[in-house]
Parts: sequence; C-alpha cells; structure tokens
Amino acid sequence: MKKLLIALAILGVSVACKDGHKTTSPDTIAVIDSIVEPKKNHPFVWEGANIYFLLTDRFNNGDPENDLNFDRTDSTAVLRGFMGGDIKGITDKIEEGYFTNLGVNAIWFTPVVEQIHGSTDEGTGNTYGFHGYWAKDWTTLDPNFGTQKDLEKLVKTAHKKGIRILLDVVVNHTGPVTAIDAVWPSEWVRTDPTCEFTTYENTTSCTLVNNLPDIYTESDAAVELPDPLLAKWKEEGRLSSELDELQLFFERTGYPRAPRFYIIKWLTDYVNAFGIDGFRVDTVKHADENAWSELYTEASYAFETWKKKHPNDVLDDNAFYMVGEVYNYEMSSGRAFDFGDKKVDYFDHGFNALINFELKRDALNDYETTFKKYSNILHTKLEGKSVLNYLTSHDDGSPFDKDRTKPYYTANVLLLTPGASQIYYGDELARDLTIEGAQGDATLRSFMNWEELDSIPEKKKILTHWQKLGKFRNNHPAIGAGKHKRLAKSPYVFSRTFVKDDYKDKVVVGLDLPTGKKSLWVKGFFGDGTKLYDTYSETEVIVTNGKVILENEHSIALLELVD
Repeated sequence: MKKLLIALAILGVSVACKDGHKTTSPDTIAVIDSIVEPKKNHPFVWEGANIYFLLTDRFNNGDPENDLNFDRTDSTAVLRGFMGGDIKGITDKIEEGYFTNLGVNAIWFTPVVEQIHGSTDEGTGNTYGFHGYWAKDWTTLDPNFGTQKDLEKLVKTAHKKGIRILLDVVVNHTGPVTAIDAVWPSEWVRTDPTCEFTTYENTTSCTLVNNLPDIYTESDAAVELPDPLLAKWKEEGRLSSELDELQLFFERTGYPRAPRFYIIKWLTDYVNAFGIDGFRVDTVKHADENAWSELYTEASYAFETWKKKHPNDVLDDNAFYMVGEVYNYEMSSGRAFDFGDKKVDYFDHGFNALINFELKRDALNDYETTFKKYSNILHTKLEGKSVLNYLTSHDDGSPFDKDRTKPYYTANVLLLTPGASQIYYGDELARDLTIEGAQGDATLRSFMNWEELDSIPEKKKILTHWQKLGKFRNNHPAIGAGKHKRLAKSPYVFSRTFVKDDYKDKVVVGLDLPTGKKSLWVKGFFGDGTKLYDTYSETEVIVTNGKVILENEHSIALLELVD
C-alpha cells in the first residue's frame, strides 16, 4: 500500500487517506480501490457457497410499469398482495455491486413463472400469488415479475460479476383454484386427501394444504394437456411452437407423457435458454423421489447443452447444482430423511445439498460446538455432498433471533459455520420480522428495508459487518467447504483448510476477542515469519513466537495469507 501511495504521489495524484485530509475524484478512488484490493484467484465450490435468498416481489422494484397485471385489484390481508418487486430490480442491485459487496456468489429468488390470476382466502386473509409458488403456466413468466428478456439480462449480468443464479422451482403442485383459475384435469392432479405427515404415503400422495392440487408425480400414465392451457397458448400465438417443442422433447427422451415430465421439460427450458446454474427445489418430500432424479438428469442435459452453445459465457466446469427443501431435514440424521415408516436418501436422487433446518437451534450453542459438529458431519456422513444453512427464511415461523437483537452474532454463526450459507434478504439489515397485522408467514415477507439503510446509522454498521464476513467467505472456500480445527480456546481461534487438486486455502479466524491489544495463537498452522492480513481491521501482521498481535476495537479477526 505504501509503495502504491508513493507511486501515485510521484504521478501527482492526490489520494484519500484514512484521516480524510486529502481527497480525490470518485473515479480515482475507484481505480485505487481496484489496485489495492485485487480480485482473489480462487475456485468456486457450491459446498461453501454464500447464497442470497430473496422474494422477487419484495426485494426491489426496478420497473413500476409492471406492478399491476391480470386485474389483480382485490384488497388483501396485510403483506399478502403484490408490492412491485421484480427481476429488473434484482438486476439493478447486481449492477450496483450490492451482492458483490456482500460476498454473495449465488442468488436464489422465488419462482417467477406465471401465477394464478385470482386471489384466494384459505384462512389467513385474501392472498395473491406474489410469492411465486402458485403456478398457472410454467412455460412463461408472470408479467408482475418481468419478461424473458429481463431474466436473460439478469443471468448475464450476474455471470459477469461471478454470481450464479438458482431458479426456485415447484413440481409437485399447481396454484390454488379460484373463481377465475380452474382446477387442472383429474388425470393431472389430486385434490384430496390433505396430507397428515405421519407416513410416507400421507406425506407424498396428498395435497400439501387444502385447495392446493397435487400433481401425480408418481404416475407414468400419459395425459393430455389441459384445454384451458391450450386455449391460452393459442390466444398468445404460441400453441404450435409449444406443441412442437413437446414433441421433440418426448421423442428425444422416450419419457411417457406423464404430468411430471411436462413440468420437467418446461422448467429445464429456462436452463437451456439462459444458462441457469442450478435449481432450488420446493417441497421435495411431497413428491415421488424418482421425479427429482429425472429433473436433475434433464436439467444437467440442458445445462451442458447451453454451455456448448455459449462457450465464451461458461463460468467454470461446475456441473448443474440442485438443492432441495425437505422440510425439517436435519444434517445430524445424515443422508436419509425419516418419514416414520420409510427412509429416503434424497442425496441419491439428484440433490447436491439439502436445506438444513438445524442451525437455528445450534446457534444457541457456543461457536466451537457448532463448527466442530458441522465440519465432522460434512466430512464423514455427508462427504461429497453438502447442506445449505440458514437462520431466517420465508416460511419458518420460528427463526433464530426473530426480534433482531443479535445481528452481529447472527452473521458470525451463519457465515462462519461449515456448509453453504443462505442469507435471507434483509438479514444483513436486520429487517423487521414482526409486522403488525401480518398473519402467519406474511410477517417474514415485508418489503426490503432499503430506506432504513439511509436513515438509521446502526443499519450501515450491521451491513458493514455482514459485508466483511461475506467477502472473506467468498474469497476463501475453506470457510464453508474446508476442515475445521480449534487452535486456541481463549481467546477463541480456529483454522479452516480446503484442498482441491493443486489449490490449497488456509485461513484463521478469531472470535470473542478482547478490545484493544490481543494475541491470537496460530502455532502449528502458520509458521513464524508468515505474513498475514486481517481483512476485518485491514491490518498486516507477522507470526512471531506462534502468535500474531492485533490492537483494535474489534472482537473478530479474519486472517489470510499475504501473497
């Protein structure tokens, strides 16, 4: 850094120092930043990904012109109507660098296919399909979310930033029946009984809730397309092309024209068209598990086909990625989910990872207990697979720290626990999860609190903490995918090591450190004379007598090797 400042001084360039005495133009600062902080050369591994999950309708409104469609004007219960967020809004934030600054390397957003046009009231107040899980037509996007061109631009923009895109997909059910949305044919869906969740049968062969028609994912019987869907395609001028594409798909695959294969075709079309990097699969345990193997096979085929067509746009050699929501799956159980009368290994049916519902409880333990446990399980029972950890979500009514009193600790646990991490939109800004008047999961789904970032100084401090941890995690696969080892108990210091082929990543982290002068024990991991950089305080140190000395007000240190 000193050499850089001297060189700039020789050139007559004024620089902005930490004390603020000298200033320069924003353009010059941007150039300086790009030199001081070179891009880290590290592989991307899904096992240690930092994934940002958002509700498309609740994140950012990039195009107010698409806020109202299909005459969706009925009054709704609190937070149960459309609020304007869209695909363009996500893209705008990618372009602004919001996700990059947060260390996010993959974005998962709620489904954007066309939703039912009407509203429904199933006991929680009048509701529209703002959340994206009530499909009416899988073959097109809902205009409230945007267009195919919007989605194409989003993926391209994300890829340019080194960010992967996960499409949220639903296979096991259609949207509810409303006054203007007819039920699909009886050959396609069952409308009863409602699931009881006590056996395999009454969890998979039933409707998830009342008025949510369940697709016969276990059936191989050929079915005809619903007349309303054919009429819709005809009116939109794409009947012939849709039928031709289906004919080619079934000829190529040899699959029967059973319900699940139509939906698999429609969903994997987005991979083939735009290079979607992976799927987050909804309600996994409520469908026949073989359907997921088939979905993964076709998605992988589509992904490889896209790569061959767009060789200059391929990010790396990672295969298509699939993470599943098996509600209440806990990694301590290993690979299998227990229905009571049957166990199913979903990792053996196309899934690279499953969402882990265990961390919100483990977060109540000390750091070492959690970190050691997760590292051990991931490198034994789940070797070659992974989990996606979360502390807050869109449908978990008992999140960790619902009142948002521990935003810094939440970041530490989520972003430093082995496995992939899922930031739920607003975690990094302590978005309110207790909205007055909101019933059920609606309270978890308020619009992103962007305005608080400018009006409440503490929110910026919280965001800065999440950004520092997120960037460190993104730059170091060892954090999420590496092996954990405690180096010292007090103050607490641990290491992570990740090795893949000829790449090796080693880091040390200190937590609950005292303010002021502090000593971190690294003996046996980094030798004396090793230069390290604490990315949290932006301080370079040298290992001496098996330890490094820092002096600052921070209770955390994130140490990496100096190249």
